[in-house]
Amino acid sequence: MAAMPPSPSAQTVGDVRFPNSGAAAAQAAFLYGLAQLHNFEYADAARAFRDAQQIDPGFAMAYWGEALTKNHPVWMEQDLPGARRVLERLAPTAAARRSKAPTDRERAYLDSIEGLFGPAGKHERDLAYRDAMRRIHETHPGDVDAAAFYGLALLGSVSEGRDTAVYMQAAAVLEEAFAAHPAHPGLAHYLIHAYDDPVHAPLGLRAAKTYSTIAASAPHALHMTSHIYLAAGMWPEVVSANEQAGRVGGERAARAGVKPAACGHVNMWLMYGYLQQARDADARRVLDGCRAQAAGTGGLALRAPEQDPLDPDNVPAGSYIQMWSRYVIDTADRSGEWTDALVQENIALGDLAGAQLTRAFVRALAAGKRKDRANAVDGLARVREARRTLEAVLGQRRAGVEQHRRRSAILEQEIVAVVAGLEGRHDEAVRTLQQAAADEEAMAIEFGPPFVDKPAAELLGELLLELKRPREAAAAYEAALRRAPNRAAARAGLARAREIS
Repeated sequence: MAAMPPSPSAQTVGDVRFPNSGAAAAQAAFLYGLAQLHNFEYADAARAFRDAQQIDPGFAMAYWGEALTKNHPVWMEQDLPGARRVLERLAPTAAARRSKAPTDRERAYLDSIEGLFGPAGKHERDLAYRDAMRRIHETHPGDVDAAAFYGLALLGSVSEGRDTAVYMQAAAVLEEAFAAHPAHPGLAHYLIHAYDDPVHAPLGLRAAKTYSTIAASAPHALHMTSHIYLAAGMWPEVVSANEQAGRVGGERAARAGVKPAACGHVNMWLMYGYLQQARDADARRVLDGCRAQAAGTGGLALRAPEQDPLDPDNVPAGSYIQMWSRYVIDTADRSGEWTDALVQENIALGDLAGAQLTRAFVRALAAGKRKDRANAVDGLARVREARRTLEAVLGQRRAGVEQHRRRSAILEQEIVAVVAGLEGRHDEAVRTLQQAAADEEAMAIEFGPPFVDKPAAELLGELLLELKRPREAAAAYEAALRRAPNRAAARAGLARAREIS
């Protein structure tokens, strides 16, 4: 049975078929919830699973599905207490819950999340879930959802950065199932996650082009296609995908009587796409919309308690500073003007250590570009202070710290080089940026716009051009473009370097 919406209004969320022992009357809601679970539309999925539970209170798999909406692989988020509360509504103990599942297959699915939401540390639970899903996939090779959830569990087992070997293992599982089930939302979605880096993006184009039609009513699905397009530097497609996601998301918000989000993931990617197309007025419109939200009530609040405040998408003010950084750097790179009052504007950042570092970096970089030595030196001191604050935050965490530490070190290296250049220590500036570029190259690729706000190889290319070393500058820009294909500033710099070499 294909997934159907639990309400009269037709929606396109994907085709899922999951044999189960629930009541016939609960199937439409359950399958709709399952499709939206695969689409990472977690709130919508949870509502649908609760609808299925209301129709059939003993429907074990409806509780399984709702519990999984509390686990967000790839984003590395999990509401563990919330998941446990869902399971306890089914029955108070694992054994009692297991007795509610009438088939071996359903019991295996329930068992898999007992480990995922068990007492061990998160990484150990992620690995236990991966292994449980592998066993289900091997035992039920014709179960497309077992393949999909196993592929996702593999992706979710990588707790830091990007492990290419594991991602390709997931892709192999997903590709085999996708050939037989080309309308399944999870298979297309997770393949995009497996391939969303510059090297593998061409392999993800088929899934990206298909996913927007598979789940045309799911804003996250529409946005997800741009993971491949951005990694490939396909700016018209990036913009179109995120404009469509914003439109569908806005329509959904209007139906729910809430204001559409002006900050966050979709808006950030849309603005970045506009910038790469030199559509600065459109980019500024998106930025200004986010500022209004970030400066208002709730601008410093997490969208949900389990979310990571270091992820800019989770806090409006953090999202705004991330967008502001991209806007300032990319528009100034193109115009050569670093004196815009926007650089010095202030919005409250509270204790958002990551946002504080980003703002300090951008202001120091702008001072350097203006040849303002005094403010660049002061900016370096502020970057170092912000790094110390961030390090104190990272020191309290068990995971998800290495990429942040590497980024913060590279940002400081870049400003050290800027100051050295202003003081005439050109060889030191070049060496420092060469090291920063090597350090950035050694980092795992983060999907999306460059994780280092001003790519170090790009900044190195600019310095080498100033020093009239165009061939070396061209090599630096080529390296920058390998990591961020078709990025406008690097592309323009490479053209200048080749023209004068």
